[in-house]
Amino acid sequence: MRKLRNNELADRQSAASGAKAALLDAYRAAKTAAELSRIARQAERVSLVEAREARRAERERLKFEESTRHEREVAEKQESIEAAVRAETEARKTAENARISRVVEDEAARKAERDRRYANRKAKRA
Repeated sequence: MRKLRNNELADRQSAASGAKAALLDAYRAAKTAAELSRIARQAERVSLVEAREARRAERERLKFEESTRHEREVAEKQESIEAAVRAETEARKTAENARISRVVEDEAARKAERDRRYANRKAKRA
């Protein structure tokens, strides 16, 4: 047969308050444990964010260095092209001046030869 218990109101109330206290203690213990793990997770997230920011900053630094290097190379190429153009222009001017001076010298030589022949003809007639 079943054993009947005579629970009085005070016994039931003390059992209920004991159960509530046990639940509250379990809740506080779980909350403390969860707080520690929450703090650990938060610290891990902060470290991940810091690592992500460091990688982003490194990418931006490398991109900036690459763009400045590229700009420097383009400027150097442009300078070399301009120097080559200046050198070619100077060479053309020098060649043109040399050609002009040769033409002038040849013209002077032809004129001197013509004058000499004219003087010889005059000398033969006189």
